[in-house]
Amino acid sequence: MSSTILHKTALKPASGSSGVADSATETLSDIAAGKPEERHAFLLALGERARSLRARRGMTRKAVAVAAGISERHLANLEYGEGNASILVLLQVSQALQCSLAELIGDFTTSSPEWLLVREMLKDCDEAVLGRVRQTIGEMLGRGGVSQSNRRIALVGLRGAGKSTLGAMLAKDLGFPYIEMSHQIEQFAGCSVAEIQALYGMNAYRRYERRALEETIQTYPEAVIATPGGLVSEPATFNELLNNCTTVWLQADAEDHMRRVQAQGDLRPMAASREAMQDLKGILAGRNAFYSKAQYKVDTSAQPLQATFERLRQVVRKALNLPV
Repeated sequence: MSSTILHKTALKPASGSSGVADSATETLSDIAAGKPEERHAFLLALGERARSLRARRGMTRKAVAVAAGISERHLANLEYGEGNASILVLLQVSQALQCSLAELIGDFTTSSPEWLLVREMLKDCDEAVLGRVRQTIGEMLGRGGVSQSNRRIALVGLRGAGKSTLGAMLAKDLGFPYIEMSHQIEQFAGCSVAEIQALYGMNAYRRYERRALEETIQTYPEAVIATPGGLVSEPATFNELLNNCTTVWLQADAEDHMRRVQAQGDLRPMAASREAMQDLKGILAGRNAFYSKAQYKVDTSAQPLQATFERLRQVVRKALNLPV
């Protein structure tokens, strides 16, 4: 099968990305926009990686071209940075080289032999094992641990889970400061969360969110923190939370999320989409795997408010070794 390698493919950066991922997606966007300097540099680096991977496999250019189903000339263009390969051609080449597409494109977790060896060790592990590995790494690197984190209680969950109401009640019960992170973010930015997102975009909001969390951790050795529902979307920020706080996932049914948000006077979920409930369920499905990384879980749909608070109080006081 022959594939065209000289056309441009528009690749959009993912929202909420940062760090290495930001720089990579910006470069790809510049390529798609046709900026010659960035295109030249990126394609040269891509070609160098393709040559290095081929050398590591001990394969000739002809052998890789045959295995990938492209012409040898197209592969040569790729290796010398002279053509902007389509994503399908890159996929075919990565399969021929028996490597991941990320390794060919230049994901930072493929940047050294140690990274590759660690990835290989972990690729078949289940979620439970990966969680223990993450915690062990955090302890090795001095990024958290029970002794450092257990007196900051962070409540995570989608908006409408009950974080603000239950958080304030829990802080009063424990005698801890209560921190609403959304208010901290607005103080840093000097405007509302909606204005931050509208004026500066989601990436800027995520930076304010990370800054607010870091400031809270540095300032309060003990506190009850109500986190924004989307904080789990940024892995670096969520890792910071997991490493420095005792985390509790306040879980609720989609119907309760919607009802509680509307009760607060916010009708935007219904106004934004005729399929609001389906959208909400989709968001929950996408985030629940991250929320579940919290150390504890309390179902806020299972019983009335006071009974839910008593359950949360018991969970937290037991975690803090306090009398229930």
